[in-house]
Amino acid sequence: MFAAVRKQFFLMIFVLPILFLLSGCVYLVVGGIGALGGYIVSPDTVEGITEHDESSVWEAAVEVLSIMGIITHQQKDAGIIKAKVNRAKVTITIIPLNQSMVKLTVKSRKAFLPRISTSQEIFVKIMTYVNE
Repeated sequence: MFAAVRKQFFLMIFVLPILFLLSGCVYLVVGGIGALGGYIVSPDTVEGITEHDESSVWEAAVEVLSIMGIITHQQKDAGIIKAKVNRAKVTITIIPLNQSMVKLTVKSRKAFLPRISTSQEIFVKIMTYVNE
C-alpha cells in the first residue's frame, strides 16, 4: 500500500509538471539565415518581419506560390493568399506594420497535420525572392 501512495506522489510531483511544460504551442526562434534575418517557428507556422514594402512581398509570394503549387484564393486588400503546395493547404498572410516593414506569416497543413517543412521552404523562397 505504501508503494502505491509513493508512486502516485512521484507522478504528481515530477511527471505532471513536465507534461504541462511540454504541452501547448512551442515557439522556436531561428536566426542567422544570412540576409533573411530571423523568423519564428511554431508547429505549423513560420513568421518573420521584413523591411520591404507590402506590394513587393505580395508579388514575391504570388510568384513563389505560382511556381511551387496552385493559388486557390487571393485577397490583396486583406493580405491573404491561399494555395495548394505538395498536397498541403498553405495560407500566407501579409500584414503591413508601417511604411517599410511587413510581417509575413506562412501556415501549411496537410490533412489537419502541420507541415512545418513546407512552411519553412515557402517562407525562405519568398524572402530570397524579395531580397534579390
